[in-house]
Parts: sequence; C-alpha cells; structure tokens
Amino acid sequence: MKIGVTGSQGFIGGWVRRELLRRGHEVVVFDRYPRTPLADGEAFFLGDIENSNSVTEMAAHVDAVIHLAAVLGTQETIQNPRPSAVTNIMGGLNVFEAAAQYRLPVVYAGVGNAWMRDHATGSYTISKTCVEDYGRMYNAYRGGIISVVRPVNAYGPGQSVAAPYGPSKVRKILPAFTCRALTGTPIEVYGDGEQISDCIYVGDVASTFVTALEYTAEHGPLEKPAEVGPTESCTVNDVARLVAHFAAEANGGKPVGITHLPMRPGEVPGAVVRSDTSTLEPLGIDPGNFLSLEEGIRRTVEWYAENWLPFWKATS
Repeated sequence: MKIGVTGSQGFIGGWVRRELLRRGHEVVVFDRYPRTPLADGEAFFLGDIENSNSVTEMAAHVDAVIHLAAVLGTQETIQNPRPSAVTNIMGGLNVFEAAAQYRLPVVYAGVGNAWMRDHATGSYTISKTCVEDYGRMYNAYRGGIISVVRPVNAYGPGQSVAAPYGPSKVRKILPAFTCRALTGTPIEVYGDGEQISDCIYVGDVASTFVTALEYTAEHGPLEKPAEVGPTESCTVNDVARLVAHFAAEANGGKPVGITHLPMRPGEVPGAVVRSDTSTLEPLGIDPGNFLSLEEGIRRTVEWYAENWLPFWKATS
C-alpha cells in the first residue's frame, strides 16, 4: 500500500516510516516543508493538516493514512491552548473528512491513557480526546474506517531534546533525564516521583501503528482503541534510577542524584499512566514481546552518549 503519514518527520513518525518501508509499503511524507532525508520508497507531499485542500489532495494519492501530526505538550498547552485546539481538532477533522471522501483506512494517534482523559491534564489531552470522539462519529455515521492507537510515553533514540540541552519546546521524560545524567547533573523529578508513568520503546510503538493499519485495511476499524504499553508498570523514580545507572556506565562514573521539584500545571499527584494491553489482542500483538524498560533505556542512553553528548561538549 501507499501510506500517507502526517507528522512523519517527528520522533514517532520517523520510526513509523522505517517500519512501513521494512514491510514493503510506500510512504508519502506529508508536511509543511522537508527536513529529513527521504529513503527509497518515499515521496514528499507539501501540505499542512490545517489546510483541508492539501489534506484532501494528499488523500487522493494514497491508499491509507496514519495520522500522527499534533501540537504536543502538557503545561505548554495549558499556558496557550489555542494552537493545540486548532491544529489537533481541525487537523484531525480534515484527515477524517478526506479519508471519508476516498474511503481510506486511517489509524489515529490517540491519548495514551484513560486516566489522563478523565483528568483533562492539558489542552493536548482535551483536543486529542475530542478527535477520538469524532473518529467514532465518522465510523458510526459517515462510513469511516478509523482505528485508534494510544501509546503511553514513547521513548528511544532520536527523541528531541528541550532547553537547556536542545531546541525542542516540549520536555519529554527520557531526553530530559538522560541529558542531565550524561552531563553529571542531578535528574530533576517533579513531585515525589511515585507517579505511575509507563514508558514504551518507540520501535514497539511504530510496529503497532503499522500492524493496526494493516488490520484496519483488511478488517475495518478496531472496536476499541489499541493501547500500547508494557505489561509491568514503573514509577518516574524507577525511570530516573535506570537512566542514572546507564549514564554512569556510559561515562565510567557514579550515578547522579535525583532532585525533587514542585509539580507543574497539568501534573497531578498520584497520576497513573498505564495502558490496557488486552486491547492489543485483536491485532495479534503480545505485549510480553515488547522491549523491556531496562533494555530500552540502556539503548536510549547509549544513543545519546554517542550522538548527542559529543555535540553538547563541543558547543558548551
């Protein structure tokens, strides 16, 4: 199949592209401007998900769509909710409307945890949840062929780094912890760190998106969103300790300490970010085969030590 991927130049998008190519699909990279090299089997389509005409034109040239593009962030979207509301909601509607016009299967990246949905922890969560609801409407009344995949915290090599260590505007847990640990700085944890915050290796996320698309193209929409996460939960402190351990191995030193800070807007004490992995059964995916947290963090820390740390040292 020829698959249009929105958000395809982002962290998860890049891994999804590689997985699609590995399985023999063609990829249409849909974005406002090219910023990553194209591989054999890929083509670039200039467009913006907020522009219904460009989304519809892209849909006319593909067999299916994986919709990943979104404005991200928790406290970032609380401080300014409008960009996420416009991009996420209207962009999602544009994708669903174009897919309905051409009868295309769609896999949509939903919110990774029901607890977050119930607590409305930011405009990102609210807007993404809204689009999930629209997806159900399209499936029920517009002949939609839309499945939802909800990953919990995806992490792995290549994830963007936020200030003060990089240019990203959104702070993600693994890059934030890893960059501090590799530079010998204590890891900052918001709250007591006992919040459940399950993490899933990005390769497993990408594989699930592609499997869900292949399933949807053949069988129709999944009855329930497929929630992608580990079988065993972890706390934020667990993640911090593993990062500190593997960073020390990479540097040949001692693990850095952990500093606890007040929680930020959108972060709730006692939060539980966990997935219902039984929802993966229709896809034939055994979550027990996902990469373990320990091995995933080891690979991730080693990647930053080899690819990010030398650049940071040279420019600091």
